[in-house]
Amino acid sequence: MDKNAIPPGLPRRDFIRKTAAAAAAVAATPLLKTPVYGQETAPSANVIGANDRIAVAVIGVGEGIGQNHVVGIHQNEKQTNTVLAAASDLFTLRREFAQKNANLKDSDVYEDYRKILDRKDIDAVVIAAHDIWHAQISMDAAQAGKHVYCEKPLTRYLDEAYKVHAVIKATKVRFQVGAQGCSAGGWHKCADLIKSGDLGKLVWSQGYYCRNSKEGEWNWPFDRECTAENVNWDVWQGRVHERVPFNQEDFYRWRKYYRYSSGPLTDLVPHRLLPLMLASGNPEFPSRVVCIGTNCIHPDRVDNNPERETPEHEQFIAEFPSGYLITIVVSTVNARSPGFVLYTHKASLEVATAGDRIQLLPERPFADDIDPTVYPGPAHPESLAPEDIRTHEKNFFDCIRSGKECNANVDLALQSQAVISLAEMSQRLKKAFLYDGKS
Repeated sequence: MDKNAIPPGLPRRDFIRKTAAAAAAVAATPLLKTPVYGQETAPSANVIGANDRIAVAVIGVGEGIGQNHVVGIHQNEKQTNTVLAAASDLFTLRREFAQKNANLKDSDVYEDYRKILDRKDIDAVVIAAHDIWHAQISMDAAQAGKHVYCEKPLTRYLDEAYKVHAVIKATKVRFQVGAQGCSAGGWHKCADLIKSGDLGKLVWSQGYYCRNSKEGEWNWPFDRECTAENVNWDVWQGRVHERVPFNQEDFYRWRKYYRYSSGPLTDLVPHRLLPLMLASGNPEFPSRVVCIGTNCIHPDRVDNNPERETPEHEQFIAEFPSGYLITIVVSTVNARSPGFVLYTHKASLEVATAGDRIQLLPERPFADDIDPTVYPGPAHPESLAPEDIRTHEKNFFDCIRSGKECNANVDLALQSQAVISLAEMSQRLKKAFLYDGKS
C-alpha cells in the first residue's frame, strides 16, 4: 500500500485530503519513471513460438484462486503446451502445497517472488497475491520480461493502476486481468451485435454478483500451522499505512478490511463490470460514478468474529461519455439476483450467467424490423464458450504466442479500475464522483 493508503477509522476530512492527493499523483506521474524491479531498461518480452512450451510461475498460492491456478495449469499442461515451473508464497504451508500438487522441486518454490523473476526460463507469471501486492509484482514482472496474468482487481488504488498500465505498455508484455467472464463468448457476441448498429445505441446494462453467507463472507477457517514463524508477515503487509502485529484474522480474512481491500467492489465487481464494459463494443473511462454500501445484517456476530469494515452489500451506477450507464449490485447477505441485460434503443440482450447464451428481444416499436433471436439457436447454431478460468488462462497463453491483446487486457483493466476506485470513494465519502478520462 502506498502513501495514499487509507487506514481503517481515518477521519473523513483526512480521507478527502488523501483522496485528493491520490488524484493529483495520477495526473503528475511521469509514465516511464515508475520504480521497478531489476534493471532500469526493461528487456524485450520473451518471444514464444507457436509450438514452444510456455513456462509459468504462480505468485501467491492462497486457498481458493492461487491454488486453483496451480492445480489447473499443472493438470492442463498438455492441452495448453505449458509447464508450471515455479511458485512463490510467504506461507510455508502454501509453498508445500504448490510443490506437492505441481511436482515441483525444492529449488522451484520460493518465499521471495523476485527470485522467480530472476530465472531466465520463466516466460509468464500468474499473480494471485492479495490486492495490495498486485501493482508492485505486476510492474516487477513486466520489467523482468515476464508476461503477466494478474488476478482482479488490477490494483488496490487508482494511481497504482496508471503506473502498471504505463509499465505494461512500455515493456510490451501480454497482460490479462483475472476477470474470466471476459473469455465467455456471449459478451463478445453482444459487442458484435451492438457495434453492427442494427440494435440502435446502447442505453444501459445491469449485472450482479450476489451471495449469502450465514457466518459472514470471507470468514475463512484458520490453519493451526499459520503462525508468525511460518509467515513472512512483514513482507505480507507491504506498504500498509498502519501496520499491525501478526494475526490470523487479517491473514485469512483480509477482504474484510480497507487496509488490504475494498471488499465486494474489488472481489466481486470485476467479474461483472469488465464483461459489461467489453460487451459495449467500445469500453470507456467513466464520467461519473455513484455508489452506496451497507452493513446492516452483521453476520460476523454469528460466531463472534470481528466486525468487517468493507460493506456486506453494495450497488453503483457508472456513467460513460457515450451516455452508456452500467448498474451493478453485489451482495454477501442475499443471493437472489436480477439477470444480465444490455438495453439498446431498439432491443434488449439477455445474457446467461455463464455468458454462453443470449436472447435478443426487440422493443415493441421496432418489432417489425428486428426478429427475436436466440444465440446459439436454430438460426445461429454456433456455440458460445461459457465462463471458465481454464479458458481465460488459455486466452492468455494463446496471446503470448500470437502477440494479440488478451480478452481482459491492461486497457480494459485500467478503465474498470477507474470505475471501482471511484465507486469506493463515492461509497465511503457519500459523494458522486466525476472523472475526466482524457486528463
